[in-house]
Amino acid sequence: MQQSIILLGYMGSGKSIVGKHLANSLSKPFIDLDNYIENKEKETISSIFKNRGELFFRKLERQYLETLLNQNKPTVVALGGGTPCYYDSMDLILKTNHFLSIYLKTSISELTQRLFSQKEKRPMISHMNTPEALTEFIGKHLFERAPFYERAELKIQTDGKTIEALVDEIIKGLT
Repeated sequence: MQQSIILLGYMGSGKSIVGKHLANSLSKPFIDLDNYIENKEKETISSIFKNRGELFFRKLERQYLETLLNQNKPTVVALGGGTPCYYDSMDLILKTNHFLSIYLKTSISELTQRLFSQKEKRPMISHMNTPEALTEFIGKHLFERAPFYERAELKIQTDGKTIEALVDEIIKGLT
């Protein structure tokens, strides 16, 4: 069976946009886990967080991740930033032989630059009023999440690279 790919990394690292382009290049379907959850639940992630809490969301996220990992169709999947960090999700990803896990590794300064302008669309950072506050938040979060992300089988540094360059680098890493 052809290999599936799972992209992980912090919010703003490019998982969705790189995933779409990568899937297109490899002629595989693309699934964004957050969009998948929203379609299945008929509710936005922001609304789930607000109305039912983060813990409920993380349980749902884990359940849908398992569903996607059990599919036997070659796919490119982009995870939410926190997905690998809750329950045993990273262990589950690494145990699923037909999925290659790829960490899109992005610096704190690059993440701050990318995310500050789109913070209203992201519930976890929408209240950040200054780039400095966002930088501090990202730094603390990355410190907690990096041990999970670093377990990915392939690590790709994203800073200063175009989407096309990242897709090319990933495809070279597949061989």
